[in-house]
Amino acid sequence: MTKTTGMGISRRNILKTTAAAALVSAVRSAFPSGAFAASSGPEVTGLKLGYIALTDAAPLIIAQEKGFFGKHGMADVEVLKQASWGATRDNLVLGGQANGIDGAHILTPMPYLISTGKVTQNNVPVPMSIIARLNLDSQGISVAQEYAATGVQLDASKLKEAFAAKKAAGNEIKVAMTFPGGTHDLWIRYWLAAGGIDPDKDVSTIVVPPPQMVANMKVGNMDAFCVGEPWNEQLVNQGIGFTACTTGELWKGHPEKALGLRTDWIEKNPNAAKALMMAVMEAQMWADSMDNKEEMSAILGKRQWFNVPPKDVAGRLKGTINYGNGRLLENTGLEMKFWKDHASYPFKSHDAWFLTENVRWGKFAQDTDIKALVDKVNREDIWREAAKDLGVAAADIPASTSRGVETFFDGKVFDPENPQAYLDSLSIKAGA
Repeated sequence: MTKTTGMGISRRNILKTTAAAALVSAVRSAFPSGAFAASSGPEVTGLKLGYIALTDAAPLIIAQEKGFFGKHGMADVEVLKQASWGATRDNLVLGGQANGIDGAHILTPMPYLISTGKVTQNNVPVPMSIIARLNLDSQGISVAQEYAATGVQLDASKLKEAFAAKKAAGNEIKVAMTFPGGTHDLWIRYWLAAGGIDPDKDVSTIVVPPPQMVANMKVGNMDAFCVGEPWNEQLVNQGIGFTACTTGELWKGHPEKALGLRTDWIEKNPNAAKALMMAVMEAQMWADSMDNKEEMSAILGKRQWFNVPPKDVAGRLKGTINYGNGRLLENTGLEMKFWKDHASYPFKSHDAWFLTENVRWGKFAQDTDIKALVDKVNREDIWREAAKDLGVAAADIPASTSRGVETFFDGKVFDPENPQAYLDSLSIKAGA
């Protein structure tokens, strides 16, 4: 990492006098888009960010490809492919100074699991912070071709009989997700449980890295999986299985990936953290434009990023869903959202749902202080500062840290002010 040098008079010295404070105010008025922030300069010009080959990593990849990092004084950011979410965790624990990474495109619950030591070696906590959400919607739950006759879609109960018969014949039912306690784990558990299938008793959950999902289903290693795009679409394009439902059908407008950073990196580099956030925001705005979807699919498909045909990325990116079971829907509104509908803002209420679901499945204790943990890890204040300096329209900045009460496809309701009521309404959960 290279330090910026010799900026002359420091901001701290300037602020020592009232006259200079007035000057600062004047400069801010003259340059509302953040020129003043740029003049104080990020403390470093780069950091190491991890990503998994998933479409929702696009904001980091686009920020790199389109020069948004450089525009905000972070020209030396490295966006580094990770083999799995486990590798992402291990490299975050190491940190960029020790040949690991400083931050990542990450499953939203993971910074909480890492910060509390739930998933680290010897349970050693490594403080992490979430500074943004990267996207809403557009993950998928896919099922092996052998279950096509069940007609399973949003209602997972159609698999109960087929699963029971296969199990009775001495075969294990394997359901794959990408990381225990991560978003894909929680989506497929929710879907199964809503259909009366206990994910802890009726099936075996296994961990498979996203890029390996299709190959594993091709050789019969799993019966169903939950993963982000482009892998559900690739499965359909290769005729190996079909999509039962997208996660946006479980919960329309649901939060998904986050931009997570090591907390110690933010503390050392607050200006750089804000500059990074501004670059990612601009990339999210670019990625959200329907006019850019074809170009983005071509970029993501490149060998150094995903190494897949652009068509595996493009369809669902536009909201066109070929489920692979005879259903083809266009203009679904279920496309991945990067900016609109406050997609970039990390609502604390959403983090509270992820933690509550992880209480449901035993990853966190029943007496976990969810609000305190969210307040510790969720740094939406950095997002707000970056948005202000970037000149983001007031309408695109949420008034509250809560999006309010959320309703799921099965009628269940989550009130972030009363997580216990939600837990009490669920019949299938760990220990039940």
